[in-house]
Order: sequence, then C-alpha cells, then structure tokens
Amino acid sequence: MTGLVAAPGSGSHPPHAAEVAPSGPHTAGRLPIDVPDLRLAGLAVATWLAALAALHLTAPRAALLAATAAGLAAGAAGHLLGRFGRPTGAVRRHGWIAVAVLLGVVCGASATAARLSVRDAAPLRALVDERVRVTAELVVRDDPRPIRGAPGRPPTLLVPAELVHLTGSEGQRVAAPVRVLLLATDPGWRGRLPGQRLTAEGRLTAPRGGDLSAAVLIVAGPPVPHGRPPWLQRAAGTLRAGLQRACAPLPDEQGGLLPGLVVGDTSALPAGVEEDFRATGMTHLNAVSGSNVAIVVGAVLLLARWARAGPRAGAVLCGLALVGFVVLVRPSPSVVRAATMGAIGLAALAAGRPRAALPALSAAVAVLVLLDPELAGDAGFALSVLATAGLLLIAPGWRDVLRRRGVPAGLAEALAVPAAAQLACGPVVAGISGTVSMVAVPANLLAVPAIAPATVLGVLAAAVSPCWPAAAEFVAWLASWPAWWLVTVARVGARMPAGTLPWPGGVAGALLLAALTVALLLATRRPVVRRLVAVCAVAAMLGALPVRILAGGWPPAGWVLVGCAVGQGDALVLPVAAGRAVVVDAGPEPAAVDGCLRRLGVREVPLLVVSHFHADHVGGVAGVLRGRKLGGLVTPALAEPAAGRDLVTAASAGAVAPQAASAGWSYRAGAVELTVLGPPYPMRGTRSDPNNNSLVLRATVGGVRVLLAGDAETEEQRAMLDRLPPGALRAEVLKVAHHGSAYQDPAFLDAVRPAVAVVPVGTGNDYGHPSPSILARLGRGGARVLRTDTDGDVAVVTGRHGLAVVVRGQQPGGR
Repeated sequence: MTGLVAAPGSGSHPPHAAEVAPSGPHTAGRLPIDVPDLRLAGLAVATWLAALAALHLTAPRAALLAATAAGLAAGAAGHLLGRFGRPTGAVRRHGWIAVAVLLGVVCGASATAARLSVRDAAPLRALVDERVRVTAELVVRDDPRPIRGAPGRPPTLLVPAELVHLTGSEGQRVAAPVRVLLLATDPGWRGRLPGQRLTAEGRLTAPRGGDLSAAVLIVAGPPVPHGRPPWLQRAAGTLRAGLQRACAPLPDEQGGLLPGLVVGDTSALPAGVEEDFRATGMTHLNAVSGSNVAIVVGAVLLLARWARAGPRAGAVLCGLALVGFVVLVRPSPSVVRAATMGAIGLAALAAGRPRAALPALSAAVAVLVLLDPELAGDAGFALSVLATAGLLLIAPGWRDVLRRRGVPAGLAEALAVPAAAQLACGPVVAGISGTVSMVAVPANLLAVPAIAPATVLGVLAAAVSPCWPAAAEFVAWLASWPAWWLVTVARVGARMPAGTLPWPGGVAGALLLAALTVALLLATRRPVVRRLVAVCAVAAMLGALPVRILAGGWPPAGWVLVGCAVGQGDALVLPVAAGRAVVVDAGPEPAAVDGCLRRLGVREVPLLVVSHFHADHVGGVAGVLRGRKLGGLVTPALAEPAAGRDLVTAASAGAVAPQAASAGWSYRAGAVELTVLGPPYPMRGTRSDPNNNSLVLRATVGGVRVLLAGDAETEEQRAMLDRLPPGALRAEVLKVAHHGSAYQDPAFLDAVRPAVAVVPVGTGNDYGHPSPSILARLGRGGARVLRTDTDGDVAVVTGRHGLAVVVRGQQPGGR
C-alpha cells in the first residue's frame, strides 16, 4: 500500500489546531507527531468488541447488554447536556467520548442480538439437537475450501451456505435465512460458485458456536443445482480458471503461489511453501486483503498520474479497477471486506484529505460489523483493519523520521509500510500462533519489491487468459520470477535459527503484546527512552540469541523424547546426536511433522519407524524426508491397509528400501537403543488387525526407558503380557497406545507403571480420544499425563533431579 500512504495533515485543507505538534523546551528531541483524527475510533472499536462478546452470548443476554449500555449512554448524555449540573470543559470532552463508546456497544450488541435470535430459532434448533436427516435448499456463500486430510481418503470440503428452507425426515419444514456450514466429501461439490442455489441431503449437527452458523450439515452425496450462478460469479470463475491454466507450466512452488498472491487460491500451493510462509509471517500474502486491492489500485493510479489525470479522474479510474478486481477474486464477504479496506485510501485521495482516511476506516469497521456481526470474530478481518490502521497511524511518522535522517523517499516508505503493518498485526498473530516471529519484519521488507510486480502481472495474466491463453502463459512466466524471490525469502527465513520465540497464546497473549506495543510506541517518543530501549534490545539479542542458537530454547536441554503436535496422529522423536534423531511415525500430513522436526533442528533421520500403515501415522512421511537424509526405514510385517503401504513406498522411493521388522528386532544409534516387543506373533481376526499388529518398541535413551505402544489395542496388549517375561514392559515413559482410546488392557498399563504418559491426540477429534477413564487410571497410578491437543509439542527431559516435562504450548491447526 505504499502508493496510498500520505503524511497526515497534508492536502488542500488546513490542519485542525489539535493536529499541530507542540513545540518548545518541553518537547525538544521528541518525535514530531500529528494528532490523528480519532473521533469515530471509540465508536468503531466499541461496536466491534460488543459484537464479538455478543457472539458468545445468547440473544436475550446480548439484548440485555445493549439495553444496559443504552441506559448508561442516555444518563451520560443527559448529564453532558446540563440536565444534572454543568460539567467542566474537560469532563464534557471525555464524556462525549464515553457516550460514543456506549453507543458503539448498543449498536454492536443490538445488531448481533437480532441475528442470534434468528440463528437460535426454536424449530431449527430442535432439529439440530435431534441430529435429524434433512433435505435442504441452500445458496452457496463462498468458495468450497478443502481440509487437508489424510492421504488415501477424499478431502472434506467446507462449504459456507445460506439456508433457504429444509425438510426433515418426518416432513418437518423450516424456512429461515440462517447460515449453515456444509461438510461434504463428494467431488461434485468442487467448483461450486458463490450464489449457486442447490439442494443437498445430509444430517444436521450442532455448530461449534462463536459465530452465526445455525447448524452444520454433514453431506455424503452430490448437490443438485438449480439454475446457474450469478453472471459475476461465472465471470470470476472463468478468469480464475484461466489464471490456473496459465500457471500450470510453471514450477510447482511458483505456480502454486501465484494464484494465492492474486486471488487467494492456495489449492495448488505445496505444503512446504505454506509452512515457510507461516514461519516467516508472510501468510497474509496468500489471502486477498486490502494490500492486494491497494497494489492494483496503486498501479492504476500511477498510470493516471503519468497521463496527468486529476484527483477525481484518477479516483474514477481506480474505482473501476477496484470493481474489476473484486469481480476477478469473487465478491465473497472476505473480498468485500478487503475492498472496503483498500477503498479507504481511495476515498481520502478523492477528497484531497489523507487525514480523512482514519475516520473512514472507523466508519467502515462499524458499518461492516453492523452488517455482518460475524466479522467481529474473524481473524482475517482483524488483520485487515489493524494493517490498515498501522499504515495510517504509524507508517507516515516513521517514513518522515527516516527521510529527515537522509533516507531516500521511496526507500523510507518501503521500510516504514511493512514494518508498521507487521507491528500493528503482531498481537493478533501472536495470539493465534503462540509465537513471535523474529524474522517477520526483515522477511516482509525483503518481500516488498516482489509483491507488486507478481500481483500486477498475475492480474494481467488472468485478465487476458480468456481471449489470449498464450499471452497469459507468458505474463505468468514473467510473474514467476518475483514469485520465486518470495519463495526463496520464505524458505531462508524459515530456516533461520531463533526465527520464532514462544509467546503466550490466546486472548491473553494478544492483549499482553498489544499493551507492550502501545507502551513502547508512547515511551519511545522521548529520546532517553528510545536510547534505553535500543540498548536493552541490543543487549537482549547479544545475550539471548547466541544461547538460543547454541543451546536452543526448544527443545530443552536433556530431552529424551518429544511428542509432536501433529493433530490426530502420532509423531515421536528420539535424539541421537545434534541434528540427528530417530523418528517413530509421521502423523497425518507432511507440514506438521516437518515443522516439528525443524523446531527440533533435526537435519538427518538415521531411522524412521512406521508402527503401522494407518494414514494418521504415515500421511506425513514426505514431511520427514523434506530436506533431510534418511538412513533406514522399518515397517510392520502386516502391510495393511494397502493405501498406507503404497504411500510409504512412494515417499521413500529412491531413498531407502523399507524393512519389515518383527518381535526381537533391535537397533542402536548414539544414545538410542530400540527393541521390538510386539506383536509377539501375527494377530488376525481382531477388532482392528492393523492396530493390533502395530510395532511396539522399547526405547532406551540416555538410560531412560520409553515404551512406544503404537496403536496396539487390547488384543495385542494381552498377547504381550502373556508372551513377554515379567518386567519387560516396565518403562519410565509411556507413549499411550491409540491416542488414549478406551481399548486398553488395565493390566498392560499396570505392567508399564510410567512416571510420564504422552498422549498424541488431535483437538476436537470425532473419536472421543483420549478416554477419560484411561487418563484417570494413569493419573491414579502416579503418571504425569501430557496431551498434544492441549500442551502442543511435549518433551520429556532428564537431569540431576530425574525426569521432568516441558511443553511448548498449544499451536493452531490440526485435528
């Protein structure tokens, strides 16, 4: 958005008296600051937060919140109007701010309460509670989004839709304009366009809450369309398909990234690139945001200025470009939000008053939240608003300071804009991820020169693709070069030591970082504080960074086992030496296990053990091999299911040949010793033969005994109890079998008697894992239970005082 950032107070109108920075002996040495126009900010923020709070309430409680705020606002306004005395000037100024805030609460809570009353209507709620099978007529609201699932299974598609009416299995009919979320697996749902009216059959279930979705509809079959989608959506589909065809001849990384940069389509983006972008704070490039809008509009603005068009003519041309871009990326709610954020700068340009952008932002936030209260809980909305606010409030001042210190104007703006946006978005990103990226600002600064060329060329390729496919392929090839630079920046940044630091996650972590950010911004206006902050920052980097590089904040010193948080699946890591580790199972998908190994600094895997071939244990094998040397691969004797076996064979082709192991097989590397204890003989006719033929390993790491039980269920556990000598199963650490399912033999758990029990399990899984009774039994036996769904990556460490555990904290994503 560099082309739209202007110095506050510039333009044809004289600044307000409050905008002039004070001068004199008391302000000498301070950073000159233009007081921003915040008259609507309180109203907007209060509307936003009230809607967010109301989304987690019932409709009557949200209405009560609105009524309470209305009463307080009326009382405060009456006092300020002199009905209850004459307030002083300062009280009046602050009092009207308070009234505006209370009115924002009234607006946000009232709008949300009205939508909640429709969402929670009794007839539909009764059907949801009974999980009735229904036939529903719907209108698709947004593009179907695939959930990256286990290999060998069809991906589940998330399809946001608006309900027209539905009919229950017993003839119940409900007509309500509410939102529903469809979970579909049939390929017929792919490519459905927003605005498409269709019929679907499925089973209703309750939504997670915290939004305006009235129900989740689980659909097994294809949709039955009614008519054609709107012409705007069809036009967008044609352009997007043309862009995908133009990118098809490109290398996978650039060809998958370019549609993400232009239209937010990441369906072809390799998982490794996606993980690198996440680690370097560059994921915002793969989502349509106000910056995409600003780049396209800025390119048109430059052409208009080159043609000597006036401000109003330039604004008209930019408006046409804005409409065209919205058509290209599809006018879905997220795109409308991004267009609104990008249009704020356009409105300020047309008015000749860049300072008008901040009130416009505040008004836009309030209006968007009132029209769609669900935006209040949307992280993308928060990032768009905060990035735009950072560009308006922070970037101009930083740019001017750099220019006064001799930095060229273009470079000053290029440095100030991404730094300000990153600073403003930092609290939300930290709250979501539980980390603070140390490479995000440098990575985004390095990415700046490539973003605009890649985006503009990608838009041009999409625009010409329907009528001139060859030219579209050539333009996409030109765009692939800046896309290659972005991929390179993300890859190098993601592999930097100390690239991310742990931070408290959730709302508390976001608020903590936001408070620290505001405090630093205010404090650094004084030269003494600036110097003190600079000295402290340099000291912290010189002191902490080498320690983190050499010793590592994660994993902790003396670790003997790490259970990776990879969702609903297993991935265990045993250290052999610096940069080398044995890996047991690979989780359900490559990116998660690759990220875990990267955090551990594992560059070589002397042995990968596959306990069995279910997808939640082998789906991520490619992630284990990504950029790492593999020394050996051990698999169970039972090669079922075939899809999992074929996946492992294909992923390891050209690296190593799989070796089937049975009871008694052993291995040693460094401080790690492995022995296969089970199955003691082939298990057939059990509840799950693949589970009950899992390789059960006894590992000894630095003298600590670890039992890795795979997905062994009751039958295999009993067979080991019968065949193994007493004490063979005893271990200080137990990887609990089958994600803590209820299919455990109590005598098996008693024979292990662990001090620490690790349960790899996915958040919100549909299997009821882990079983509360199993966790309770382990706890009664004296075990400290760790769960990857609540604790994130977990490490068992040993030291002078015996065993200890360290958790990295819950990370987003994965089930």
